[in-house]
Amino acid sequence: MRFIKSAVIAFSTYSRLPMPQVEWSDENRKYALCFFPLVGALVGALMWLWVCVCGWLELSALLKGAVCAVIPLAVTGGIHMDGFMDTTDALASWQTREKKLEILKDSRVGAFAVMGCVSYMLIMTALSADATPETGAQLGVCFVLSRALSAWAVTVLRSARPEGMLDKFASAAKKRMVSLSGGVYALLCVAVWCVSDVRLALICVCTAALVTLYYRHMAYKQFGGVTGDLAGWYSQMLEICLTAAVVLGVKLL
Repeated sequence: MRFIKSAVIAFSTYSRLPMPQVEWSDENRKYALCFFPLVGALVGALMWLWVCVCGWLELSALLKGAVCAVIPLAVTGGIHMDGFMDTTDALASWQTREKKLEILKDSRVGAFAVMGCVSYMLIMTALSADATPETGAQLGVCFVLSRALSAWAVTVLRSARPEGMLDKFASAAKKRMVSLSGGVYALLCVAVWCVSDVRLALICVCTAALVTLYYRHMAYKQFGGVTGDLAGWYSQMLEICLTAAVVLGVKLL
């Protein structure tokens, strides 16, 4: 029952799927991050299904790519994109660390956030336009790994705001279980890429590692640690970079 409640909290927090009400306690949140990557699995499955439909109906590549770019926002309600936009605004401000943290909490949207979001969606549309039913699984697991790594990072990286919601999740999380489940998800993603080509798996693993190293460096230097918004930025960057790695990797190999 505890695992079911944790799964419900994960989906109710990180998706817009209707979920039953459960008590928001530390005990029930303990394993929520372990189920976080399953939201990514749903996103990936829906994208793969859409790519297959586009192939069957011979729809345009532009329509295919545009809907693929929108599906993650529709499933999650844009919670990660919101963090990406806030972080983009804060980084572009070139202010002090304290001021950047204030910008993250500001509900207003700045010009740099809008430009960042538009650029992101255009690039994701262009990349997804090259998706095929044969590469659908390779692209789908990108959304699983992004959340597995994001959940892992939440539990091991220093928090910039001890009182924030992210820190509450991290404090309640069973860190060993999050790391273990994250490793299992990662191995499954690598296995899917290996089915296509071992070299593709190596490209994707290196891409994820580079994004993670930059995320840690940026978060610590610019903000003094991670926050919920920064976690959203990290998840979005992993998704687009891994998507690029798969699309370009398939073409180059």
